[in-house]
Amino acid sequence: MNDKYITVSSLTKYIKYKIDNDINLQEVFLKGEISNFKAHSRGHFYFTLKDEASRINAIMFASNASKIPFIPTDGMKVLITGKISVYEATGAYQIYVSEMVEDGVGNLYIAYEQLKRKLQEEGLFRDDIKKKIPKIPEKVGIVTAPTGAAIRDILSTINRRWPYVTTYLFPALVQGMDAKDDVARQIKRADEMNCDVLIVGRGGGSIEDLWCFNEEAVARAIYNAKTPIISAVGHEVDFTIADFVADVRAPTPTGAAEMAVPNKADVEAHLKQLEIRTNKIVNNVIVFRKERLMQIRNKYIFKNPASIYEPKEQSFSFVLDKLKSISSNIVEKKQKKLDVYKSSFVFKNPDLLLEKKTGKYLQLIAKLEPLSPLLTLKRGYTIAKKNGKAVTSCKDLKNKDRLALDFSDGSVDVEVLS
Repeated sequence: MNDKYITVSSLTKYIKYKIDNDINLQEVFLKGEISNFKAHSRGHFYFTLKDEASRINAIMFASNASKIPFIPTDGMKVLITGKISVYEATGAYQIYVSEMVEDGVGNLYIAYEQLKRKLQEEGLFRDDIKKKIPKIPEKVGIVTAPTGAAIRDILSTINRRWPYVTTYLFPALVQGMDAKDDVARQIKRADEMNCDVLIVGRGGGSIEDLWCFNEEAVARAIYNAKTPIISAVGHEVDFTIADFVADVRAPTPTGAAEMAVPNKADVEAHLKQLEIRTNKIVNNVIVFRKERLMQIRNKYIFKNPASIYEPKEQSFSFVLDKLKSISSNIVEKKQKKLDVYKSSFVFKNPDLLLEKKTGKYLQLIAKLEPLSPLLTLKRGYTIAKKNGKAVTSCKDLKNKDRLALDFSDGSVDVEVLS
């Protein structure tokens, strides 16, 4: 009787088998709104796709999730492609998503807005870090396709406006899967060539054609370059991420060439104006100096040069006379003083002064003689010295001390025995 009953697992496997082998469920196209979105650390996306009346669980494995250029969010309306199957552990059916686009908005636009927001928050678009384009460059680098209208327009415009500059072409792919890496590589290469300015761009096209200039690799290559960069991508209405990162955005490749080099006619006109202004300034200076020279020549002092010399001559004579008078007075005073010294008693009787000084010296010697320690030694006394110093008390001595005894006629060394 129990043979008619089956397990839940068996039923689930049967349903899964039926669904997996239904050709109509192998590729299903659904549209709806994302809810309960979760990005797993391994790269898988888990979410629910719903409409007004129903919902279905969805999973997008990392191998497929890594291919979409945007991050899904709750509330986003999407178009998905996938297959229906059953998850045996819960018995729930779900869709395994292989492709996803936003409903009503292309993937490229979503990726463009997300990258633009990311780079703007990082500060790559800031005006205060933009480098100035040199007014008169000597070397201009160009990163673009080696063939096509863009390079022809750029070169013809530069040659027409400023043929004195040297141009360097760094050929790059500007369309296709490998374009972003090629453009980024050529920007880095051009930056190492010490160009004065660099033009990066291509001619017009669809958003897909221009897409490599919306890639992060190209944006960061522009940002990291030391060379000032002019972006020239597409037509005037086309805005790419490269335009926001570049130091200057040109509406077209031709416009970039016009920004990169000056116009020869404008420079010549400017130089002509400078020449006119310089000549005018020099002429004004010459006229002013001539007038000043005439004023100086007409001064009284140049017409009567003796008027400079005569007052100075008179002043010199006055000073000279005064100097002679002062010198004579000084000599006269010194002569009188010398005469006084010469007539003094000392100069007339020098021997008497010497006898007087000698007598006074002998008197002082006689007074010092009784105080001399040599007389004491001659009377039989001695002076004991320890280490060169006189000993004044026996308390300062101890056994084995070495002493020097000074006599009137010499000195001997002794040892203390106690």
